[in-house]
Amino acid sequence: MPEETPPVEAVDVNDPRVLRALAHPLRAALLGLLRAGGPSTASRLGQQLGESSGSTSYHLRQLAGFGLVEEVPGEGTGRERWWRARHRSTRWSTEELVAQPGGREVVEEMTHQALAIQRRVLAAHAEQREGLDEAWRDATSLNDWALHLSPVAAGELVEELNAVVARWRAEREEPGQPLVQVLVDLFRLPGPPA
Repeated sequence: MPEETPPVEAVDVNDPRVLRALAHPLRAALLGLLRAGGPSTASRLGQQLGESSGSTSYHLRQLAGFGLVEEVPGEGTGRERWWRARHRSTRWSTEELVAQPGGREVVEEMTHQALAIQRRVLAAHAEQREGLDEAWRDATSLNDWALHLSPVAAGELVEELNAVVARWRAEREEPGQPLVQVLVDLFRLPGPPA
């Protein structure tokens, strides 16, 4: 079995064209599966997503052209190539991207796509929550907090929360255990400050 963990922790995207490539729903799904499940073939990924291997193969090559996935060295054949994600996470600076042609549109598209994915993940959890064993039900957290913060303080809080999750990923992750989803969202609530 090819190496499961992507070789690089994160990629910083500063080109709207790369983000546009990732905004395609099938490409985003392929990258997500490779990050979560490790290396796979276009055929296996197609079966998981209900897509043809020709379609998944095409989109994997597109992702590879932007440096987001790569063929696994020494694995597979010309007809059955193994692919892996090159990074575990994708990051970008909204401010940097919206200053470029097409940047604002693709950032908006990615924001809506991320929210749709979060809604699906949370709905799937709600559907299967009662079927989980007690230890997983007790470990689950669906908390929200409201704080009065300046933009600078909000940015610092996001950095700190992301650093905690990154530290857990580096030091405490347990390969072979079930995958968990950690959502870290921070946004200004609409309306005047209370």
